[in-house]
Amino acid sequence: MTKTLPQNFFFGAAMSGPQTEGAYTKDNRLESIWDTWSNLSISDFYNKVGSYVGNNFYEKYEDDIKLLKSLNMDSFRTSIQWTRLLDINGKINPNGANFYHKVINCAKENDIEIFMNLYHFDMPTYLFNKGGWENREVVEAYAHYAKMAFREFGKEIKYWFTFNEPIVEPDQRYRHGVWFPFIKNAQKGINVQYNISLAHSLAVNEFYKAKEQGYIREDAKIGLINCFAPPYTKENPTPEDLEALRIEDGINNRWWLDLVTEGHLPQDVLETLKQYNMLPEMRPGDEEIFKLGKVDWLGFNYYHPSRIQAPKEKYDENGHIKFSDPYVWPEAKMNIYRGWEIYPKGIYDFGMKMKKEYPNLKFFVSENGMGVEYEHRFRNEAGEIQDDYRIEFIKEHLEWIAKAIEDGAQCLGYHYWGVIDNWSWNNAFKNRYGLVEVDLMNDYQRKLKKSAHWIQNVIKTKTITD
Repeated sequence: MTKTLPQNFFFGAAMSGPQTEGAYTKDNRLESIWDTWSNLSISDFYNKVGSYVGNNFYEKYEDDIKLLKSLNMDSFRTSIQWTRLLDINGKINPNGANFYHKVINCAKENDIEIFMNLYHFDMPTYLFNKGGWENREVVEAYAHYAKMAFREFGKEIKYWFTFNEPIVEPDQRYRHGVWFPFIKNAQKGINVQYNISLAHSLAVNEFYKAKEQGYIREDAKIGLINCFAPPYTKENPTPEDLEALRIEDGINNRWWLDLVTEGHLPQDVLETLKQYNMLPEMRPGDEEIFKLGKVDWLGFNYYHPSRIQAPKEKYDENGHIKFSDPYVWPEAKMNIYRGWEIYPKGIYDFGMKMKKEYPNLKFFVSENGMGVEYEHRFRNEAGEIQDDYRIEFIKEHLEWIAKAIEDGAQCLGYHYWGVIDNWSWNNAFKNRYGLVEVDLMNDYQRKLKKSAHWIQNVIKTKTITD
């Protein structure tokens, strides 16, 4: 059955500054933690492609924005790089600010709304060397950065976001230690998550102060973007399975949802952390800061669900408490390149959760995409990649979004992740997500894939077709 989306449903692209811009030494840009890792151990990156490259959005932003417009997209999200906007003394770097003004003006000229995010895993190295998110001084430095950004671009930007996926750095850099500097410390992970929550709340406060002082347009909104992987367990769960579900949902999802809707962290999660002597350092006044963290709306990044069960052992190999083990659903359909389950209904389930538990918070799907390795295998005689698998992926997710809206979810729009192939952390260009191919051997030349033509029509008609 053909599904349609509301006429005011917006369609666009998701991207980030550190994954697209390149030009890592231009504009007097400071070194980021990704540059540091690339400099120290380039072999940790797929094909030794480090943080320097992006997809050359810095040089190609005008053509890229026109390309988005040609696909009928009405909006895109990117991020300001802290390293490009401010100098080491926290002052505006005029060259960096000028670049973002040019991008914003180009979007306006092409009648595309720009959604601006402030942080996408790309801390300046000089601040990371002070302890990064473990250090309250860096939390204050982020609030200052947000203040400077709001005052510099407040009259130009309507939609702001404090963080993209604030759960990822605590996991990747601190709990599991797969990102430099490879820390495997569950307590540090919780501490960092807590401090990022404070940073978010302080930035929201700076947004409203700037608005009151006339630096920000009256219709501007502030939000948070996170990867809310809907959690599932076995069909016939034990009480232990349900307990694993509660705490994992609490740490990864409800932590942020309660913060941005109610201005506090979930009490049951804090009680569990206290039980295991894992509470973060809480200072007098923190509760008042969290009250400032309520937002206007939410970005929901969705790639895969989270399937979990009760842990078989009490501790992991690093001696940390285990709250859950992965559960492999026998019926799972997998993206073999990424190792992620493809479960489009997760978007619907999240929408119903929002309707039931957070009914006043509107949201949009802020990232959704399929990464595939060796896509050149699917090139036809005309040279176009025939990515029917990506069309199927997007179509099924859009159908569940349409059903969620029909059933009362306040989902306002959809941004596809990686409309143009981009650099992806230490995976570099291993898995391509784009509707548009980037030729790394030919000056980052852009070339439409089959999926680009398909989505162009879907956006125009708001009708989800084969």
